Amino acid sequence: MAPALRADAHVPHWRSERDRIRQAIEQRGWNPRLRAFTQAFESDDLDASSLMLPIVGFLPPHDPRVQSTVLVIATHLTDPGGLVRRYRGDEIEEEEGTFLLCTFWLAHALALTGHTTRARQVLQTAVAHANDVGLLAEETDSTTGEALGNFPQAFSHIGLINAARAIRDAERKPATRGTGH
Repeated sequence: MAPALRADAHVPHWRSERDRIRQAIEQRGWNPRLRAFTQAFESDDLDASSLMLPIVGFLPPHDPRVQSTVLVIATHLTDPGGLVRRYRGDEIEEEEGTFLLCTFWLAHALALTGHTTRARQVLQTAVAHANDVGLLAEETDSTTGEALGNFPQAFSHIGLINAARAIRDAERKPATRGTGH
């Protein structure tokens, strides 16, 4: 974008800052005890947004830290109904619902990391929360299944499309060893 912005002179500084930020995230965002990237530097709190690391290409899906983060989030942030919470607990006393977008991120990340069967199951669980005309809300009540938050939610639909494409693409690739299909 630098040429379009006529900002070529800034590129060396931007690259340097990018590299510095990347190094900080890799060193301070990874929690070796939890075996996951966390919500904040040197934190023990998980956040489903860490599922974006392979989705946006920050780290490759085969990176062992990515593999572990995806599975740790799937284990600790997924509710009994199979939907994903953004994170656990905060200063808001009212219980938040599960986020359909985060559930689609999990399906997408599972597909990228080679867990296609599980990715498809997560996708189907989330899609089951669409209404009678196929629209998705932002959140779902974990207990009742009631649609919460913004409705319809474009981000939920975008997450659905991206996850479905990632699963389709992963299923078309030849299986690789050690990916946990």
